[in-house]
Amino acid sequence: MTTVLFAASAIVERALSLAAADETMVIVRDHHEASLRWARDSMTTNGLAVSRDWTVISVFRDGPTRARVGTVGSTGMDGEDIESVVRAAEAAARVAEPAQDAMPLLESGAVDDDWAEPAGGTSIGRFTDLAHDLATGFDGADHLYGFAHHQVRTTWLGTSTGIRRRFVEPVGSVEINAKRGNGDDLSSAWAGMGTADFADIDVSAVLATLSRRLDWAERTVALPAGRYDTVVPPSAVADLMLYLAWSMDGRGAQEGHTAFARAGGTRVGERLTDIPLTLCSDPYAPGLECRPFVAATASSESISVFDNGLPIERVDWVRDGVISALTYPRATAAEYAAPVAVPGENLLLSGGSDATVDAMIARTERGLLLTTLWYIREVDPATLLLTGLTRDGVYLVEDGEVVAAVNNFRFNESPLDLLRRATDVGSTEATLPREGKNWFTRTAMPPVRIPDFHMSSVSRAT
Repeated sequence: MTTVLFAASAIVERALSLAAADETMVIVRDHHEASLRWARDSMTTNGLAVSRDWTVISVFRDGPTRARVGTVGSTGMDGEDIESVVRAAEAAARVAEPAQDAMPLLESGAVDDDWAEPAGGTSIGRFTDLAHDLATGFDGADHLYGFAHHQVRTTWLGTSTGIRRRFVEPVGSVEINAKRGNGDDLSSAWAGMGTADFADIDVSAVLATLSRRLDWAERTVALPAGRYDTVVPPSAVADLMLYLAWSMDGRGAQEGHTAFARAGGTRVGERLTDIPLTLCSDPYAPGLECRPFVAATASSESISVFDNGLPIERVDWVRDGVISALTYPRATAAEYAAPVAVPGENLLLSGGSDATVDAMIARTERGLLLTTLWYIREVDPATLLLTGLTRDGVYLVEDGEVVAAVNNFRFNESPLDLLRRATDVGSTEATLPREGKNWFTRTAMPPVRIPDFHMSSVSRAT
């Protein structure tokens, strides 16, 4: 028997045609991935992978805002299991509890012009220039390790109410770790970049930055735990701001469960800082574009399957230093008479000066320069207190110059408090959050000075 491979749009249409539920949504995601890895100045592995996952969401109605939902997914790329997945989703819906986020599905007669087009793709050739530039670096004095990844995700969303949306998202990242010395004298530095197509990756500039940091580490100083005037670079700021963004669900704040709650309501409208900082998500931000519509396979406090197809607009979560929005799917927004706001897949912080990290170092009398944070965990959701480790370079700054590397620390800080206490915010630039890169590669952040960053204990991490 010959296996028939279905186009993604055909899976959507076939599933919808077979559906017996009151309403049905189908989401197909194709993933084309290329990767390249190197270790100790030598390319080690590369690979290509293609995968698909698709989901049928069945809805049975007991009223406009009362419904039961069943969701079943598959990774099959042929047409043999479409009917069985549809029937399984319907069976799950029939026995489900009423959905708390039930709303009428969005209706649309519009079909994206590229609805029936195949998935976007990638190839190992995407890394040709990167590999050539790395080869030059392999001849240097420092040992290089790292990983490059490029994924093109194509999403198709179809609903029984007529929505047909398609979007292609290229997502890439490069991480380079440089090491110098051996044993107890080993020093390490890391740099990472997010990219859509690798055309904007300047390997020589990155290697120069890493070499400079390793030069700084030729002298080491042991420092105790405490509070330090600290320059936090964009990558580390991104990791901290992601945790802030992930905690901004409106229901949690309304019910008093999060750091955005206050007696009788939420902290929307509260001023955090006099620095005119704006934290936003914007699907159309140049260079950081992402999917501009909701395509959810499961509901959460921040997003709802009943909102599938809803356009995602720019949202200023903090505007000019004031908390201005929380995430509200349509049902939660209706419950609390709040504006609908759904998160996008990028995050930008702006409103600082044009200062670079080097400029901020130059005006530091005595303090620390971080490079990256690692193993970040939430300690207290009521205050958004986080803990984590510094990694791959913490440096002592004296009289405007980096004079030595210091030991690593465990830190305890809340990103909300950091925005409140920041005394200097620099120029926003595209950056890659080191820990958050598995979920977010599209961020733009400035360096930030915190006059009393809390290093709670000394760490043995390297």
